[in-house]
Amino acid sequence: MTKTMQNRMRALVPMLMILAPTAAMAQGTSFHDDFDTLDTKRWYVSDGWANGAHQNCTWSTSQVKSVDGMLNVGLAPLPKGDRQYSCGELQTKQAYGYGTYEARLKTPKGSGLNAAFFTYIGAEQKQPHDEIDFEILLKDTSSVQTTTFVNGKSGDGKVGSGQTHALPHPSDSDFTTFAMTWEPGKILYYIDGKLVRTMDDPTTIPANPQRVFFSLWGTDTLTDWMGKMDPQTEPIAMQVDWVAFTAQGETCAFPESVLCAQ
Repeated sequence: MTKTMQNRMRALVPMLMILAPTAAMAQGTSFHDDFDTLDTKRWYVSDGWANGAHQNCTWSTSQVKSVDGMLNVGLAPLPKGDRQYSCGELQTKQAYGYGTYEARLKTPKGSGLNAAFFTYIGAEQKQPHDEIDFEILLKDTSSVQTTTFVNGKSGDGKVGSGQTHALPHPSDSDFTTFAMTWEPGKILYYIDGKLVRTMDDPTTIPANPQRVFFSLWGTDTLTDWMGKMDPQTEPIAMQVDWVAFTAQGETCAFPESVLCAQ
């Protein structure tokens, strides 16, 4: 390389650094999925493993299906692997960044169970552990927990830094719409269109694109958090009416969106 070319490259590098988007800006495109069918081009269904010894069920494709225009994410008394139950989890194949994530869902009820709508990226994708959560501990369906993980640390780095929010009605009695808007330096959480939490401490805001997840699982060990497991003798399921992602900068894309009221 000649000295002239070297000088040109040195001049170009700062410009490229300015133009390069941050990790969270590299995102998938907006979508709205009403689950008339399960789109396997968009969704990957977990099967054949559990997330750790704390989980008393094994992820199974049998527990994720589209039924009458609803996504059913289930848990059933069907032993699989070395676990007592089979349970359901699915995730998008694409990671998404800044924007608004929304879902309308209804849960079952039962101590020792966790129904979640969240975003996540981690070691499986050779990325830091970043996460944005709505988790309903089904021992108490009148509330939902919100939190984030940044590089594997919850919220501000302290255990239990999440917040608990009252729901307008128990999540097992009717559908509730959950939404979170992720912006640079800020996350806004909404329940049925009402803003319930603003996170704006930069240390609590993830910086990497994440996949969208739904899951329903149980535990026999995390009793302090989720309660003692109620034995499940019949299949149960979280029902998801629809889910959507609206990329940052785009406006109201469907009538139910929280963005339509802004």
